[in-house]
Amino acid sequence: MQEELLAWLALVRLPGIGPATVNPLLRKGFSVETLLRDPPSQLSEKIRNTLLAADWEQAQKDLRWLEQEHHHFLPLSSPLYPSRLSALKDAPTGLFVHGQPDILNSPQIAMVGSRNPSQGGILTATDFARHFARSGLAVTSGLAMGIDTASHQGALAGGGPTIAVMATGLDRVYPASNRDLAHEIANKGALVSEFPPGTSPKRGHFPRRNRIISGLSLGVLVVEAALKSGSLITARLAGEQNREVFAIPGSIHNPLARGCHRLIREGAKLVETAADVLEELAPDLRQYLFDPAAENDAEDHDPAADSDDQYHALIQAMGHDPVSTDTLVERTGFAPEAVSSMLLLLEMEGRVSSEPGGLFALIKT
Repeated sequence: MQEELLAWLALVRLPGIGPATVNPLLRKGFSVETLLRDPPSQLSEKIRNTLLAADWEQAQKDLRWLEQEHHHFLPLSSPLYPSRLSALKDAPTGLFVHGQPDILNSPQIAMVGSRNPSQGGILTATDFARHFARSGLAVTSGLAMGIDTASHQGALAGGGPTIAVMATGLDRVYPASNRDLAHEIANKGALVSEFPPGTSPKRGHFPRRNRIISGLSLGVLVVEAALKSGSLITARLAGEQNREVFAIPGSIHNPLARGCHRLIREGAKLVETAADVLEELAPDLRQYLFDPAAENDAEDHDPAADSDDQYHALIQAMGHDPVSTDTLVERTGFAPEAVSSMLLLLEMEGRVSSEPGGLFALIKT
């Protein structure tokens, strides 16, 4: 296993050898060791020579980086590799992770926007991210200044995990002002990059990072964006990946709203509240909340219909006043993640509302 891991680390460092070249071969059954030791004859001589010239010494250094606590590498063949991302033709051949790798397979919403947002944009991103986190969605963004930072901070404030996809090696934080935030994300979520340790930020890395942000997620929410914003690239990639695209409208006098308005004209879904996003994502989210084998018809299932199921017990435990997730865990004995998932579905069904202070309340009918 150590030799195989070393081969993967050597492979992802090869210059000019990317997913378009190696992923089709890996998916045809070629082992990573074969690609580096005896490259297939159908490859060009230049590519074969590059594969044969792998830097094994540098791979050993990367291996030492992985020996540190909570440092991981997920090759495309790993069962922990995020399934939504692996379905893409240009999926990264491998992912470096600092934090909790299992979070990458959780349901996620990507949030992106301007690096120089308005104060209103910052507040909106923070509030939306907090709501998503409390509803059981992981928030994924790019650790940039502005909307990215506010989204990560909002998710952490909501008690949920957040994922930062980086355009550098994970031993470098860009921008440096987000170093403390990056450490907090690594402790409570995950830092992710397809770039090996030591990689510095380069202009061409950011679009590659953006495809991972959208590829990991069920949908992408653009909060504020100018007409030439990089966030529009992420939105375009999301559309190409068959992900949902959401945009928050703004004043016609605000230049940071123009990118969002363009997206809406091109078919992005206009949203005014976090609940709008959750409602739209409901069909995709059900696959995470229900075991299809245990449900005859998940689409039409009423979570409160059966008086003996957990949903009924949760609703009874909520009472008449707003209540926190922690209190519901204590009252029901259910696992925290189970309570969060059930509250998310009940909110999408219009039975529960999210209240200030991280509380939830039954909607009286």
